[in-house]
Amino acid sequence: MRPPQYVSLALWPLSAAYGGIVGLRSAMYRHNLLATQRLAATVISVGNLTVGGTGKTPMVLWLAERLAAEGHRAAILTRGYRGNPKTDANNRPMPDEAALLQRRLGDRAQVGVGKNRYLTGRALEQQGVQWFILDDEFQHLALARDVNIVLVDAMDPFGGGRMLPAGSLREPRSALVRADIVVITRADHAPAVETIVRRFTSAPVFYAHTELESILRLPQMAEDLAAPDRAKIKLLAFCGIGNPAAFFYDLRRWGLCVAGERKFRDHHRYTPSDFAKLDRMAAAAGADAMVCTEKDAFNLRGTPPTRLPLYACRIRLVLPQTDAFWSAVLLAVRRNKRVIAQ
Repeated sequence: MRPPQYVSLALWPLSAAYGGIVGLRSAMYRHNLLATQRLAATVISVGNLTVGGTGKTPMVLWLAERLAAEGHRAAILTRGYRGNPKTDANNRPMPDEAALLQRRLGDRAQVGVGKNRYLTGRALEQQGVQWFILDDEFQHLALARDVNIVLVDAMDPFGGGRMLPAGSLREPRSALVRADIVVITRADHAPAVETIVRRFTSAPVFYAHTELESILRLPQMAEDLAAPDRAKIKLLAFCGIGNPAAFFYDLRRWGLCVAGERKFRDHHRYTPSDFAKLDRMAAAAGADAMVCTEKDAFNLRGTPPTRLPLYACRIRLVLPQTDAFWSAVLLAVRRNKRVIAQ
């Protein structure tokens, strides 16, 4: 979320300094003053220019499922953020997004969590991994990639045009020059956004949006709320994600009745006290149940002590130009690998 206008103006000097540091760092990688390491496998990066959600996790899932369907051994590399009660095969805490990815993918793809993505990737290569997907790694220039996919949220494409902390830009819009593919999310057509994107890159532009796949009853996440019942019940919606407004907007777009909203900071770990407050909010709003995102479900501590049923929304990415998008990915891989070989 962007700060209020008066706060943004006060923070402008810090944004200018941050922008200078980001520009210097990028130039140092560009001129080989900082080292970039390369894995032997093919690497696809998914990222964005802003903080907050743009649909990266659904895109990562889509890519992993596509690679698995084509018979490739794939893995997702992520730095991870804030461990939670779910653990990996080595009994180590997994961040919420990593736990979500592993649950959705099962044995179709592995998930590697670690600050040093190169070392994590090398270890997975020894297990036979042929393709890697970098989760939220457009700014992680220390690891080379064969394809840079940049997501731009049509609802808030460039964070007000200001760098952190005055705005939500991690990098200036000119960084789009590094993109091989741009995907404008939460839209099927956004000509104004596309016009701005094309000022900075000649990369192909695609559109994508998310659809509601299921509404799962917590904590087991096995029972789906029947479609005829979805519009009948009043829901108190809450979430701790990077772009809470988008989740609340999507719930209404999907035809659900939202009686109230409550947002928490990104990756929030919920406590019994939080649910006591949510219960009071739900009662005041006349809600029949509560609903959160699937990512939030991995940040609940045990069984939530709520008096109302609790659900989590599972979503999937829809790419109207599926075949053209995948062809663009493969073309970028071939083109960039030829450049490296020369």
